Amino acid sequence: MDKRVLFDFEVDFTNGGGIQGQEFRLDIDGDDISDEELATYIVKDMRLLMVGEVRILNKRIISEKHKRNPIDEVIDN
Repeated sequence: MDKRVLFDFEVDFTNGGGIQGQEFRLDIDGDDISDEELATYIVKDMRLLMVGEVRILNKRIISEKHKRNPIDEVIDN
């Protein structure tokens, strides 16, 4: 069965301001993913610069068909 992670996030920028996301979904390869891996993925995939703290909130793993290539293929590139 395909797994996805459903979570909220907050990103603070070192030069002020920030962004947030609610009920964000990402395909994952496996049954779990760490908060650190999610934070790295968000920063890299969104091409964010001057990132300070990244907070992952309300994380849960759900069974749902994948929508794009597995997260490992994106982070390694």
